Amino acid sequence: MDRLDLAQQPAEREPATTTVTERSLWTQFAEAASTETFCRSWLALQCRMIEGVSGALVLLGAPDRGPFSPAAVWPDPRRNMKYLAAAAEQALIERRGLLLRREPGSAPETPPHLHYHVAYPVEAGGHLHGVIVLEVSPRPEPELQWVLRQLHWGSAWLEVLFARDQAGQDDAAKKRLQTVLETAAVAVGHERFYAAATAFVTALATRLGCDRVSLGFVRGGRTHVRAISHSAHFRKQANLVRAIAVAMDEALDQHATVVHPPDVGRGALITRAHVKLAHEHGAGAICSIPLANGGATFGVLMLERPPESSFDTPTVELCEGIAAMAGPVLELARREDRWLVVKAAETCRRVLGSLIGSGHLAMKLTAATLAGVALLFTLAKGDYRVSATTVIEAAVRRAAVAPFNGYIFEASVRAGDLVRQGQALAVLDDRELRLERLKWASQLEQLVRQYHQAMAAHNSAQVSILAAQVDQAKAQLALLDDQLARTRVVAPFNGVVVTGDLSQSLGSPVERGQVLFEIAPLDAYRVILQVDERDIADVAAGQRGHLVLSGFPTDQLPLTVEKLTPVSTAREGRNYFRVESRLNKTPERLRPGMEGVAKIEIDRRRLIWIWTHQVIDWIRLALWTWLP
Repeated sequence: MDRLDLAQQPAEREPATTTVTERSLWTQFAEAASTETFCRSWLALQCRMIEGVSGALVLLGAPDRGPFSPAAVWPDPRRNMKYLAAAAEQALIERRGLLLRREPGSAPETPPHLHYHVAYPVEAGGHLHGVIVLEVSPRPEPELQWVLRQLHWGSAWLEVLFARDQAGQDDAAKKRLQTVLETAAVAVGHERFYAAATAFVTALATRLGCDRVSLGFVRGGRTHVRAISHSAHFRKQANLVRAIAVAMDEALDQHATVVHPPDVGRGALITRAHVKLAHEHGAGAICSIPLANGGATFGVLMLERPPESSFDTPTVELCEGIAAMAGPVLELARREDRWLVVKAAETCRRVLGSLIGSGHLAMKLTAATLAGVALLFTLAKGDYRVSATTVIEAAVRRAAVAPFNGYIFEASVRAGDLVRQGQALAVLDDRELRLERLKWASQLEQLVRQYHQAMAAHNSAQVSILAAQVDQAKAQLALLDDQLARTRVVAPFNGVVVTGDLSQSLGSPVERGQVLFEIAPLDAYRVILQVDERDIADVAAGQRGHLVLSGFPTDQLPLTVEKLTPVSTAREGRNYFRVESRLNKTPERLRPGMEGVAKIEIDRRRLIWIWTHQVIDWIRLALWTWLP
């Protein structure tokens, strides 16, 4: 519970008198310059409006925290009002108006007759600022409720007082925040660090009325001045710059804001270098603020004012806010506006310091692990293998062609079907052939009959002619019989149909020699590897490897390189050589056209070489291209 401090009385005393007129009270109330004066005049006016008030008290304190001490006592400020503490404390706890009946002599210093304590909390903006307590004489219940309502209405004046004070504080905070943002924004409006730092310190000196504002950054454990307001070339002022740097080091070593002359209420700090700077270079007041980010101090901001303009607490807080806002921005600009070599050296130095110095156990363990892995890969050896995309091709592809001109009558298979030797792939229409055969058969019978008649007539010339025509007819019949026998296009061996689908072409004409199907055997395959030209020099016939196909990636099929063809093909901007291999064993699931990745085993080499040789070769080729 927020404690009550009734021992503390208002600083100003109002004599207990009844001669104070109501007009003078209103005048004091209207012209009150302090909270205590406002509360005393307000409480006196309230007690005049409410009859039968024998004592009154206003307790105020820090919002919601306390302690709450008397801000006004009526009628006599010297009177001990501790007997009202219980009602005040209860109203503060419950945060509502209370009417409490008090019996005669219920507490020390209370009147020996029945009385009431009326307590009402003072709230503004949702925060509890204090409490009002009145001691009133007995009266009917409606009149007591009227007293409570009167306090409720009258407390609005106190709420207005606190709201006005809070608004003033908010307005001052907004102005300070605006100043911080506008000053810090100057540092962001330049690309280069020196221009940003000079513009920042100059703007800060102009806005805060400073004679000189200096900005320094830590390098090598000491502060180096990098910018001075209204001065683009300050290196010639060696003594002044040295004195400013020493004073900055003094603030840097203490990790605290150093003010000279020291402000009342601030802790005791060493100001010897600041005193010397003020004495030798005419600085009246000095304020040095360390710049920090993430717990690390990286610089100091120093402000110098004339003697008549010292750095009070609000000004120091404003300067600290500006430094906290603009400092990291300027530090980032300074770090980015350095040579790349300097950045790399600093990074290496920082990392090396973390590895060698104390702490950073996780980084040290990581570095040790990486070093061990690098050493292992440098010394250890592994199998060097060349990878290549692969496609399965049939060792033999037999074409089934149309034996003569005709029409498709039946097609029972298509690409992807397994066929047996002698199985019909397609049947051609033989109706015209059969009609042609009947024609020649009947013609042959006629010729044979005529031949016999010529023999009987002993006509040798006619016999010779008819004998030739009979032979012609027999040859024609033999040709037709052969064509009829070949109307069925059959598979030459057991295999799989690679290409060909006549199921949608029934009745369509075909020409003699037209390829209808292509059949490949199921036990003879060639593995075609597309080896990158960068790796072809390591590949030779007889080398072994393994193949993993997309169709069954869990199985590794052993293979042997048989032939390297001196023909390259371009694909995706790279050249690839065709390398033929054979499988040491042929699984039943294998089909022509399957693709995968094969790895040819070359020899054993160091792991570091295996993983880096392609990059090294690329760098060598690039250097060869670029160098004159």
